[in-house]
Amino acid sequence: MRCIDRRILVNFRAEPDVIAQVLPKPFRPHIHNGCAVVGICLIRFVHMRPSGLPGFVGTTSENAAHRFAVEWDRDGAVRSGVYIPRRDTNSRINALVGGKIFPGSSHYSHFDVTESDDRYDIEVRPEDASAGMRISAGAKGDFPADSIFSSLDSASDFFKLGSVGYSATSEPGRYDGLELRCQHWRMEPLSVTDVHSSYFQDASLFPPLALVFDNALLMRRIQHQWIGLDDIRCG
Repeated sequence: MRCIDRRILVNFRAEPDVIAQVLPKPFRPHIHNGCAVVGICLIRFVHMRPSGLPGFVGTTSENAAHRFAVEWDRDGAVRSGVYIPRRDTNSRINALVGGKIFPGSSHYSHFDVTESDDRYDIEVRPEDASAGMRISAGAKGDFPADSIFSSLDSASDFFKLGSVGYSATSEPGRYDGLELRCQHWRMEPLSVTDVHSSYFQDASLFPPLALVFDNALLMRRIQHQWIGLDDIRCG
């Protein structure tokens, strides 16, 4: 098992018709209480390395992904997970080998991270000046009463389905697949004071008020494995 030191999910509720227009086939919005769900995932990996190599060759990196909770049909069944149009990393190695040695290509970006006393201030500044993001949050808070999820447990169960993810690739209609398998699954609420995503605030994709902040969740010190999945191909 390897370790995710910290994983933050910042989640927005959205109008399903708007999200359906953005998603590529074969994906469609996963609806919860009448809303689509999209968000940002911010992860710090420690000792990340290919299987079979010793821990001292592993790397530590900050990573981010824009995500859509989705469903799709495969082998006669409805599957659930996330579609990831874009990943960012502060590791040039990850940016170089992502989509080649392991699934999921990433853009190289600068990460400014300040963490203290359960406070998290993270800003992502891509080199290509697109899809920047920032969040300021604290771990000492309650789950929001106005969320589309009835409780923290309800939200945790929903996002556990997002452990299967498919990422956009340079080849149209082909999506890399990865599954996150955690030894323990425990989420705690984050109280957010500031959040921004230039991708989700792009008016050419998402009309004003089509997305509304819903909740943020934190996972810490996660023993896990990444499992490569067969690609999804759609003509």
